[in-house]
Amino acid sequence: MKLVDTEEQRELREALRRFFADRSPAAEVRRLMETPGGHDPKVWAQMAEQLGLQGLAIPEEHGGAGFGHRELAVVLEEMGRAVVCAPFLATVTASAALVAGDGGHDLLPGIADGSTIATLAIAEEDGRWDLGAVTTAFVDGALTGVKSFVLDGHVADVLLVAARDGSEVAVFAVEAGAAGLARKVLPTLDQTRKLARVELDGTPARRVGGVGAIARALDIAGVLLAAEQLGGAQRSLDMTVEYVKVREQFGRPIGSFQAVKHRCADMFVLVESARSAVLNAASAADESPAELPHAAAVAQAYCSDAYFQTAAEMIQLHGGIGFTWEHDAHLYFKRAQGSRQLFGSPEHHRARLASLAGITG
Repeated sequence: MKLVDTEEQRELREALRRFFADRSPAAEVRRLMETPGGHDPKVWAQMAEQLGLQGLAIPEEHGGAGFGHRELAVVLEEMGRAVVCAPFLATVTASAALVAGDGGHDLLPGIADGSTIATLAIAEEDGRWDLGAVTTAFVDGALTGVKSFVLDGHVADVLLVAARDGSEVAVFAVEAGAAGLARKVLPTLDQTRKLARVELDGTPARRVGGVGAIARALDIAGVLLAAEQLGGAQRSLDMTVEYVKVREQFGRPIGSFQAVKHRCADMFVLVESARSAVLNAASAADESPAELPHAAAVAQAYCSDAYFQTAAEMIQLHGGIGFTWEHDAHLYFKRAQGSRQLFGSPEHHRARLASLAGITG
């Protein structure tokens, strides 16, 4: 595994940073988080038409570009840096389930060209992300159950629902507008990311994959969320360093004080360690599928805590201004706290890693 960016990945990063600086400045993030949809459809279309982001890791035979998850991780890192409001994470994790599944490949071209928004619906009202907790049932071609914390579930054109087909957990595709489907946006701490409650009452669905497809998609989701967390943590560090260089106290920049230097150094260690975890996990997704569950659990557990701690330190080191609504620090802090629970808490992933390693408590 090469744990550094290739020249092509560096060029992608530069293009993305310019694009999101123009399309997702802080003022636009604040505007979008107040809208019902939570994203700009025009920018969503541009992401597909100009940059091909939605189809980046979709195989070419299904309308995508055929790149890997290392490239997708670069995209999510830059999105996290800019706190982008878009159903991208939801859509690419759903596409991972379709690619790994044995059906539903006809949905991939629409995802790749940006005309289809998709999402995974796994957790239920107890908030658990392990597949053993799934109770939604598939009987006679229809789904019945409730899903909660569904990422961008209110705007998704296709929902990929984890449900029990007899004794087996599988994934089923539900089209927006299907009979018996009801969706409601949930109130959340992180207003930049929309979550929905989805009710299924005899809703027509078709099977598109088995439990392996869902497990693969959840691992990919963990890797990509960790990449987004890395981008947010890096931006939190950058904003803090910029501030402590210019904020003066006792006639000198506060960044010259040893205590502040130490705290910034601790933030730097968290960010760089998170970077290593993300690069390792993204590389495993492309090159070492057997190692992916372990690498994804490590990345998700570590990056969740690293982002939260870095964002919290950013607020503290900004002093009084860091606690205000007008400053952007709270956007990153709330995203860090919200993403810390998405796809499972750090404790959940550490317990999963212990189980994978054969350690029982």
